[in-house]
Amino acid sequence: MNILVTGAAGFIGSNLCERILRDQPDSVVIGIDNMNDYYDVSIKEWRLQQLNSFGSRFIFIKGNIADKKLIDDVFSKYTPEIVVNLAAQAGVRYSIINPDAYIESNLIGFYNILEACRHSYDNGKPGVRHLVYASSSSVYGNNKKIPYSTDDKVDNPVSLYAATKKSDELMAHAYSKLYNIPSTGLRFFTVYGPAGRPDMAYFGFTNKLIKGEKIQIFNYGNCKRDFTYIDDIVEGILRVMAGAPEKSMGEDGLPIPPYKIYNIGNNQPENLLYFVEILQEELINAKVLPENFDFESHKELVAMQPGDVPITYADTDPLERDFDFKPSTPLREGLRKFAIWYKNFYLNNSCR
Repeated sequence: MNILVTGAAGFIGSNLCERILRDQPDSVVIGIDNMNDYYDVSIKEWRLQQLNSFGSRFIFIKGNIADKKLIDDVFSKYTPEIVVNLAAQAGVRYSIINPDAYIESNLIGFYNILEACRHSYDNGKPGVRHLVYASSSSVYGNNKKIPYSTDDKVDNPVSLYAATKKSDELMAHAYSKLYNIPSTGLRFFTVYGPAGRPDMAYFGFTNKLIKGEKIQIFNYGNCKRDFTYIDDIVEGILRVMAGAPEKSMGEDGLPIPPYKIYNIGNNQPENLLYFVEILQEELINAKVLPENFDFESHKELVAMQPGDVPITYADTDPLERDFDFKPSTPLREGLRKFAIWYKNFYLNNSCR
């Protein structure tokens, strides 16, 4: 089948494309990405190189999902059966600096995807079987109840990024109700791993440490994050893709929205200081940092940043119940793989 993945050169998108191409030999992946310079484009180019090795089964289109004509043309030409929308402007703090990017990609872009899914049913065509899209743990804001459950109210976002992701969930629900489009939103919790996003803490810390710069640890080290390894995220997406919400009709003769939301997190939040300690050890083991590296002199405990939250913690029981899956990669194992990749990509230059 034809599977459309937006954000295909992104961290999650590229790993998902690779798994599909490797494990589903009868599938063709159509990938869209605008290749923006929000972070080091060479990483995105490297990810695409891995995908191009699959030949004609991977079709890459450089473009912006906010371009309605482009999206309509892609749906018309390739008639995707499954759509995974991972294209988005990410990052809590960047949404304070450049809000326009979030409105364009996360709202207008996602609207274009929803409209294209809607019109995929025109003239009696079978249409899109399942729309899967990225939401975020950020929608929980300063929720005091932990772990975060998809049953919790999430009406008080503390960043524009979170507000756009909650808006995506609401728009998807409306389209599922109005046009009977099976859709599933996934709230990701702090994804990390090799070839990840340089704006994420573990990556930024590494960049600073090898330059001998100090790293800032927010909330004076009292933050906790539900760090989720990339392979666990991809496995969760794949299982969800194959299990679209069932269509059914209500007593009023109208569709009951075939709509679901799941958390994908490690269900085990780690203290940021502990996380950084393991990162340092694995960077030393991978010979990214010298054995005698003085970590204490390179860290600075600072106050919380605007838009941040003190803890993220995923309730993954529904994911486990419906798909028999729960993320399980140990933190040290994930950071070890990142450290090895980092050395090969930046220090040995063997990945390029």
